[in-house]
Parts: sequence; C-alpha cells; structure tokens
Amino acid sequence: MSLFYLTLLLATPSVAAETVDTETHRAGDEIGLPHVITDRAGSACSKENHAKCIHELHITALSTNRGVGAISGAPEKTAAPLAPSTYPQITDIRPVSSGLDIASLLRPKKIPPSSAPDVVGAFRFLCGAGQVSYDDPIVYPGQPGAAHLHQFFGNLGANAHSTYESLRKSGESTCHNDLNRSAYWMPAMLDGKGRVVRPDFVSIYYKRRPASDPFCTKAGKRCVGIPRGLRFVFGWDQTRPSEPQPENNKLFNFKCVQGWSPVTAAFPDMVEPMKTCKPGQWLSATISTPQCWNGVDLDSKNHRSHLADMVRNRSAGQLACPATHPWIIPQFTMGVAYSIAVGDDPTAWSLSSDHMLPASTRRAGASFHSDYFEAWQEEIRLRWEAGCLDNMLNCSDGDLGDGQIMARGKRYPSGKASPRLVPVP
Repeated sequence: MSLFYLTLLLATPSVAAETVDTETHRAGDEIGLPHVITDRAGSACSKENHAKCIHELHITALSTNRGVGAISGAPEKTAAPLAPSTYPQITDIRPVSSGLDIASLLRPKKIPPSSAPDVVGAFRFLCGAGQVSYDDPIVYPGQPGAAHLHQFFGNLGANAHSTYESLRKSGESTCHNDLNRSAYWMPAMLDGKGRVVRPDFVSIYYKRRPASDPFCTKAGKRCVGIPRGLRFVFGWDQTRPSEPQPENNKLFNFKCVQGWSPVTAAFPDMVEPMKTCKPGQWLSATISTPQCWNGVDLDSKNHRSHLADMVRNRSAGQLACPATHPWIIPQFTMGVAYSIAVGDDPTAWSLSSDHMLPASTRRAGASFHSDYFEAWQEEIRLRWEAGCLDNMLNCSDGDLGDGQIMARGKRYPSGKASPRLVPVP
C-alpha cells in the first residue's frame, strides 16, 4: 500500500484549515445563484458527440421548520408523489429498507481518539473506481447518455434512472461496503489517447463541529445531520460556462504528490502539476462541499442553491451561514488519486467536461466538479454522525466512533485501479 494512500486514509484534521479559518480551506458555492437551465444541446460531450468534443479539446490543449423534523432521521409520513416539475423536499422522502444484514457488515473496534486540539469531529473512508457512464441522475434524470462522460464511485447500480429508493434497495458499493449505497460521480479523466484514466481510490472525509458546540448556534440555527436523500452538484458550474467563477474555483485544487510529500504546490487546474508529475507519482485532485442547508429542499433547479457556504461577517469577523441557509450539515472533502505510469503523457490529460470551458480560458482540469446523491444505511449514518462528529472523535477507515467499524467489502480499493485505463465508451 502506498504512503500516499495511507496519508489520505489516516490524516488527521488540520487545525489551521478547519479551526482557525475554514474560509481559507475552501470558500463556497454561490449563494442566491440565478436559476439558469443548462443548455442541453451543447452542455455535454454526450455519447453521440463525444468524438467531436474531444477532438476540439485536444486541439485546444495542443495550442495552450418545515423539513427540520426529518433531520433527526425519524420516520416521516409518506407524501404524495412529486409532480414532474418540482424538486424533492425532506417531507417527500421516507425511509427505505435496504434488505442488508447490517451486523455482518460491521466489526468491533476500540473507540478512536479525540480530534482535539481541533474542534471538528471527523469520519473517513475510501472508495474504489466504479462504472464509467454518460449518465447523470441529478442533472439529466431519466435521460441515459445525455451527460458528459462520468466516473462513478459508490453505488455500482447508479444510472440515469436512479432515485433515492432505487439506490437504497440495490447496488454493490465501492465505498468501503454496501452500508453506503450513496452515489458519487465526477467528470472522467481522459488521457488524450482515447482512454479513461480510472482513479486508484477516492478518499471521503466528513467533518463538522459537535452539535453541542456554541459555534453551531452562533453561525446558524443548529448543527444537524445529512438529510435523507440529499443531492447536489458542487465545484465548477456548467450552467455558467462563460462566466468567471472565483467562488467555485476555490472549492478544488490539483497537485502532484509522491508518498507523503507534495511534489508541487496546489493549483486551480492540472496544467502546472502535470508538467512535473512523473511515473511513480500521483495526481491528487481535492474538492469540498458546502456546509449550510436551507432546511427544506433536497434538490433545486440548479442543483446548488438549496446549499450555501459560510460567509464572514465583516463587523464580527466570524464565519456564519446565511440566514436563508441556517442549518449546518457535515461537510465532506473528496480526494481523488490518479497514478502516473510509464508511457503516460500527463500533459495531455483532461477532464471530460473541460470542452465546455470557453476556448480563451480553457485549461485542463478547470471544470472540476462532482455530484452527490445520499443513500446511506440510515442507522449507520446516524451512528457516525453521533459517534464521530458529535463526540469530536478522529474516526478513520469507516470507524463509527461507538465501538464498531464498517468491515472492508470486496470492492474496497487496494493498490492500483485494475484496469487503470479503459477505452472511452
């Protein structure tokens, strides 16, 4: 197992990044983003136009308290089916049984140490690479092949028709084990030679202050858990491809690493790191989510505006959620590791969504974004929120913080992705 792999798995929370000034760790998704509908005719390298899009990209590269009751996880009343033109709210989503034998997916574990002197609790786990698909069940629900090419991880059954119910009921998971049937996806990494580069692993790191921390009622109404069935897109916004997005560009970064040590500084795109990255090293891509929720909606028209980032009060100097989004939910940071092998040309790599950037500002990796569709085994999610986050413990490798740990499933990542390179479908 590589040292870089262990770094992401065992890393402790950063005091500087998370207790002193979380704004320096990541700024936020836009607040009050205008409702802009994606131009579906030209927004994605779908399966039908993929060859033309990638050719154009290669040429460019060469030249350059209504819902708050559900926060606790208590069962809700079944609501009437949603109309096609509406987006789900927490009162619309009821618990769904997974049919899993939960006890068989857990193991005993000593209580982990405190995160002190940091002030956040942490819960971490690893995911392996899953399916590669032109589907996007959030942006293009029910429309197979309509999106740019995505690398999925988590639920292997996720596709354009996925719903909260379908994700909960079925699908093996590449994220530790099947107790986490959530779906995660991001633009596929392309090697410039007609192949997808699959990541060796993805690290997920949830963090939040304990619900008892006075900060929770100063910066918002309360620190709460992840609402059942929450879904959103974070990072670069494809509905505004021609606009500068400084608020989103601060959500992610790229760097080249070797073992424990960074080889390059962190950059907002892949161009500089990939000039340096050599075989035996990794490209590390990191992206973080918003942490403020409006308390009602599980999705929104732009798949973003139901969430927001904290903003700094200039007079008080304190970070706080906007009044429209007063509920502080666990934030997660996603780290994606791509190994560089002999024969690779990292300077030719790009994300499948980079073609959507204007030619004048197009840089490999600058369109980095990701999607999340929550479908945890609910009692397990509630346990790590209470055991790790609310007790301010430093939980790694699926440790629930209460004397049990998630067993490593058969899809748990170990070493290099296999296969690492697959043809663009």
